[in-house]
Amino acid sequence: MDRNPESSKAKALAKPVESTREERLKAALKANMGRRKAQARARAAGPDGDPQDGAEDNGGTTREA
Repeated sequence: MDRNPESSKAKALAKPVESTREERLKAALKANMGRRKAQARARAAGPDGDPQDGAEDNGGTTREA
């Protein structure tokens, strides 16, 4: 027989390690996306917390100076 018990043991250990790595990367990506979305919302809100793009409700009228 040319089966090596060491290699089968290594293969058995490789799958859980790879799946935990994928789970760890998935969690890191999810956290990163959450931070980026929060950062984008904060930038869109501006320094005083109000939207900068003029999306605030002013009763449908425009104010002229």
